[in-house]
Amino acid sequence: MKEVDVILALLPQANGTMKRRPAIVLREMPPFKDFLICGVISQLYHEVENFDELIAPSNADFVSSGLKTESLIRLGFLTVLSRKDIIGSIGSVSAERHRRLLEKLSRYLTD
Repeated sequence: MKEVDVILALLPQANGTMKRRPAIVLREMPPFKDFLICGVISQLYHEVENFDELIAPSNADFVSSGLKTESLIRLGFLTVLSRKDIIGSIGSVSAERHRRLLEKLSRYLTD
């Protein structure tokens, strides 16, 4: 597993249940090498403008992402997972998209 990977994992939902869904690996976290991830959903109406990011078939990295449909990368849907909690990798996003996601999150956290 590496930063930029699109993974499948059981992620906590707002109602307390766990659901298998895709996520983007944002950073490997010290000291145990867990991963900071953000969830990916297909419900586009949840988009937070100027924060979340759409990934669509028209994007250069859509095919490599392994996603099946236009989706929303939710920067507000963050969690930290250990390697054992990750089902596997289904693809990756571009280094440019990954950098952009980190910059958006960083700007939000420091403003």
